[in-house]
Amino acid sequence: MKFFVRNTQRVLVAALFISVPAVLSAQVATQTAAASIGRVVGRVIDSRTGEGLTGAGIQITGTTIGAMSSIDGRYSVNSVPTGTVTLTVRRLGYTPKTITGVIVGTGSPAEHDITLDPSTVVLEAQVVTAAVQRGTVNDALDRQRTSTAIVNSVTSEQITRSTDSDAAQAVRRVSGVTVQDGKYVFVRGLGERYTTATLNGARIPSPEPEKKVVPLDMFPSSLVQSITTSKTFTPDQMGDFSGAQVNIKTREFPGRGQINYSNSFGINTAATGKTVFAAPTTGSEWIGLAGSERSLPALVRSAGNFGALNQTQINTAIGSFRNAWTPRLERGSPNYSMAVSAGGQGSIRGHDIGYIASTSYANTQEARVDEERALAVPDGTGGTRPFSAFRGSSGTRSVLWGGLLNLSTTLGSRTRVELNNTLNRTSDNDAKQFLGTRDDFSFEARRSALGFIERTIRSNQIRLEHALGARQQLDLSFTSSGVTRLEPDRSEIEYVREQHPQTGAFLPFALFSYNPDGARRTFGDLTENNLSGSADYRLGFGDEGMETVLKLGGAFRGTDREAINTSYSILGYGLNRAAREAPAEEIFDGRFVTGASNTFTPVLNSTGGSYTADDRIGAGYAMLERPFGSKLRLIGGARFEGADLHVFSTSTSGERVTSQLVTNDVLPALIANVALSSRQSLRLSASQTVSRPEYRELSPITYRDVIEQRDIFGNPKLRRALIQNYDVRWEMYPDAGEVVSVGLFAKKFKDPVERVDVATSGASQLSFVNADAATNYGVEVDLRKRLGSFLSPFTVFTNATVMRSEIDISSDQLSALTNKKRAMVGQAPFVVNAGFTYANESGRASSTLLYNIVGKRITAAGTTPLPDTYELPRHILDLSMQLPLFNTISAKLDAKNLLDAPYHVEQGSVIREKYRTGRVFTLGLRWQR
Repeated sequence: MKFFVRNTQRVLVAALFISVPAVLSAQVATQTAAASIGRVVGRVIDSRTGEGLTGAGIQITGTTIGAMSSIDGRYSVNSVPTGTVTLTVRRLGYTPKTITGVIVGTGSPAEHDITLDPSTVVLEAQVVTAAVQRGTVNDALDRQRTSTAIVNSVTSEQITRSTDSDAAQAVRRVSGVTVQDGKYVFVRGLGERYTTATLNGARIPSPEPEKKVVPLDMFPSSLVQSITTSKTFTPDQMGDFSGAQVNIKTREFPGRGQINYSNSFGINTAATGKTVFAAPTTGSEWIGLAGSERSLPALVRSAGNFGALNQTQINTAIGSFRNAWTPRLERGSPNYSMAVSAGGQGSIRGHDIGYIASTSYANTQEARVDEERALAVPDGTGGTRPFSAFRGSSGTRSVLWGGLLNLSTTLGSRTRVELNNTLNRTSDNDAKQFLGTRDDFSFEARRSALGFIERTIRSNQIRLEHALGARQQLDLSFTSSGVTRLEPDRSEIEYVREQHPQTGAFLPFALFSYNPDGARRTFGDLTENNLSGSADYRLGFGDEGMETVLKLGGAFRGTDREAINTSYSILGYGLNRAAREAPAEEIFDGRFVTGASNTFTPVLNSTGGSYTADDRIGAGYAMLERPFGSKLRLIGGARFEGADLHVFSTSTSGERVTSQLVTNDVLPALIANVALSSRQSLRLSASQTVSRPEYRELSPITYRDVIEQRDIFGNPKLRRALIQNYDVRWEMYPDAGEVVSVGLFAKKFKDPVERVDVATSGASQLSFVNADAATNYGVEVDLRKRLGSFLSPFTVFTNATVMRSEIDISSDQLSALTNKKRAMVGQAPFVVNAGFTYANESGRASSTLLYNIVGKRITAAGTTPLPDTYELPRHILDLSMQLPLFNTISAKLDAKNLLDAPYHVEQGSVIREKYRTGRVFTLGLRWQR
């Protein structure tokens, strides 16, 4: 299977890179053939719902040239005379519209999306100019305004004008959204378990072994068309989310042919040109592929606990480990990124095909400087003091690349077929070194760690939209996706300064060879494959333009996951003092593992093991949207979801445990949309959703968290949680591109899963329990406004969320929490995003200043008598500027993290973790044709 997956990935990579020049050739050929005539393309859209209108007639006024809009409202009028023409658009039940001043050239087609207003009476046709019509369709706000549920969107245009390089950075701009560790999304202060991620509407599997959450930093922003965050549940969505559903839509083909190429170079003030720690490399790590030297040696893999091996075989096994232990000091290099894409519409034997091929690559150097880490212990007076405090720094070389190939065509006028293919890969090669005191042994210590993690996400999807009639539609979707996460060789080594037994003087640093923390190697591997399908039927009936809509559908998702984590310690009881003082690469270069030498003793650590998960979910739903006059629209329905999850765990000692969770849930929803005026609306919703435990949380085997240096074990008795959701939001759209909204939300949890500290006689451990109940409530405010008069090129925008939560774990006997009633882990009391944008009339010159702050939030619940651990607020300020240089070339300057505020986590008066990451400046050029 691994051989198949790796070779499939390589084939996809080659196909993506080969597809770009092929598409460029097709682009040129298409444009040459069309040199004598022009085209007008676009979509016809219902202004009230935002949905495409099938069966609308588009005609070039004064001629017999025209076309009918097909599925999703898309149209293409061919053989149009060049020059300035007028369009007339008609559909039964809608006010006709005439659009003047449409300029048709001889090259690229003229692209115009057209909105039609519903009408139940005969009205005179609306007449607008092409310039006005183009400005009425603002993709992000249109999606928000016309959505059934409460949504917020970020589009490719907004991303282009920001410093955001991936989806995780872009989604921070949405109200109520926070991003942890630069990749994990929290919405409305809820933990990542309550946020799900989809790609083109299909669930994305997670490459993390302990979480189902998807790290959104894996999706380059250059491949993203939009990111839509749905904050309320409707029955046509999967029911296992409460905070939000984040849907990443990959780029669509443009109506006119486009070719884009961008290149950028940047510096990080904490890394570029500075002396930083770096890890030795091997293989093709510049494209995120680990070298074979990092693989777990076959002899070690088959040795188990080494009990069946003689000393000579043990020495051979130890000698087969890659001899890389110590970080190197290097001068940090500049950051680099590139992206290329080509897309448009072509014709093969008279058959229109839309296409987009795109690929991107980024190689960045990062550093954490002035880094501090410590544990907290009681000081005897009711406070805390640091325990085993360390200082140091770390360096990371990261690679992120992605590619997509999306195709779309229509079969007749009623069927549209899409083929979406995406492949993303990221890798992090990091090196860390810390100096501090091991208070448990009362001597100074130097810790070093090297780690390499590569992650891959693949998605292949086919979608079919078929109009059974003007008011009936059937949508089918089938998706095959998969992820891999490989941590092939993590090395951790520790040197200590012991005291001379007679004089008490401190001796030079020497390998801590008689302790399991002295020399440790860890290997992790995860593979998940996912098959999902859905069918959705839509029937409209009643008056045209004010129709009632019935939606029926079903979905299935099957997931198979395998995760393996194995850790070894190499004890060197036979090393003398002089040998222990040597560098690690000398100690493990083979000189002490010759013949039957018994210098080293390998140990298979008890933390680790493997698990496989077999997860099957089937669902069906019914949903009715009914208008009551022109002001009120009710949406109601329910979704049934049946889930059958089995987790099979195997500890390092061979113990096997099976965990099972079988649930059947009915999830109702009721939404009321009230049109207060042509520009104002009120949304109210109530629903019930579900949250199921993550795979690893159900596995009772213990594993080691290498970051927190604590043991974590699962709980096979966990239950799924039920969440009641309530939302009210008032929205006003003063003008195109403007919005003002105020929303209130509240959530009530039954049996929520929470990560807790466990009372033990030794060091604290982490596990998971079902709390009794929890509540979460807050208010959201959004504002986007263009300034008037001579300040019209300027736009100000802000969104702010203030929220509170309380969780009750008073009946739990497993944990020893300081606060049985407290805020939920990950809950931020407030989130603020703000910005200021300048854009000239053409939009080619722009400048955007962005600000973000997240309030103080709990990262881990404290164990009696210690307090909870908090991440403190950070003020983040970014600046992005774009400037046209020539007709087809523009420049972009990004400045990120201008304030360089430290990341700061504290527990009482103890600094648990603190570091700075530096300011990042990037200069890029973009060519577009």
